[in-house]
Amino acid sequence: MALIDEEGFRANVAIVILNNHNKVFWGRRINQNSWQFPQGGLNPGETPIEAMYRELKEEVGLMPHNVEVTAATQMWLRYRLPRFFIRRTYPLCIGQKPKWFLLRLKSPDHVINLDYDKKPEFDNWRWADYWYPLENVVFFKRYVYRQALEYFSPIITNRLPSCSGNH
Repeated sequence: MALIDEEGFRANVAIVILNNHNKVFWGRRINQNSWQFPQGGLNPGETPIEAMYRELKEEVGLMPHNVEVTAATQMWLRYRLPRFFIRRTYPLCIGQKPKWFLLRLKSPDHVINLDYDKKPEFDNWRWADYWYPLENVVFFKRYVYRQALEYFSPIITNRLPSCSGNH
């Protein structure tokens, strides 16, 4: 059962995974041409960090020892779903409010396993430049992706180009 607040936003987590070159994990949703960061909803009684580790394992086959948690947003960043994605069920969900996590991969790339779960979320993945997702994620997630990447950019050890302008 999804955790939906009184305003209709579903609590979830979103995960930015960095490699040693500050490239981000970019996954293609199964049977779609839609790419995104790993994400998923919180279960009742689950903390955001617990949900993050569960989603990390389910979606990319990574365990806690494979990553280092570098940072997390203090706030929940919200985005609305387009009308055609809103399911008219109770409780009504009009959008999502992810808590974002920045992780650094400590293990070799080959530990990433998209088939770990019986219902995979992704069928392909690659490393992308840090700012690449801003122009390449589905349109209704662009603002929240910008917020998260701008929030994390000062934390990353290697200096990254500014997010202003075209990326």
